[in-house]
Amino acid sequence: MEKGKFIVLEGIDGSGKSSQTGPLMERLRALGIPCRDTREPTGGPVGSLIRQIFTGRVTADNRVIAALYAADRIDHLVNEVDGLLSAIDSGVAVVSDRYYFSSYAYHSVDVDMDWVIEANALSAQLLRPTLTVFLDVPVDTALERIRKNRFVEEIFDQEDRLRKTRELYFRAFDRLKDVEKVAVVDGSGTQDEVAGRIWDAVKPCFL
Repeated sequence: MEKGKFIVLEGIDGSGKSSQTGPLMERLRALGIPCRDTREPTGGPVGSLIRQIFTGRVTADNRVIAALYAADRIDHLVNEVDGLLSAIDSGVAVVSDRYYFSSYAYHSVDVDMDWVIEANALSAQLLRPTLTVFLDVPVDTALERIRKNRFVEEIFDQEDRLRKTRELYFRAFDRLKDVEKVAVVDGSGTQDEVAGRIWDAVKPCFL
């Protein structure tokens, strides 16, 4: 049996990637491709702790958060209930809202990128994305969307951090260009316009 593809949607907060999972899944289903969606942090025990930190209910150093993400990611891959590796091995395509490039970008604001990449090395060995799609939007646009759609500001949503995070995404893409396949997609415009651009990038992986 052919393994399923693994497509990851990446971008700074407010880039619109979360709202693009559904349209991409619809296109895959229209082609008769079995698929499932997922996101990070997960809904598992480590992911739930991360979400509590984000909303301020639990406090933790950013270095601790980086390590928690690495642990949550491994569990995301191998847990016996709904691990991604077993789904992909069974031929199911998986679309994920974030994966390890999020850690490389967000956590390298506070922690050396070498450490972050090494902390996620096991996940990279177990499962590299078929394609990472990065939705690129101006930081001002992202902040406007965040403030419009969220009641609680999360700890990574400050303007300076978002600008630095965007820069670090591109630094990570360049650094890993020999081993990772990344498509940078313009995230500006209507949801349908962006969905079309994403599909143009993703379609060759399936046809």
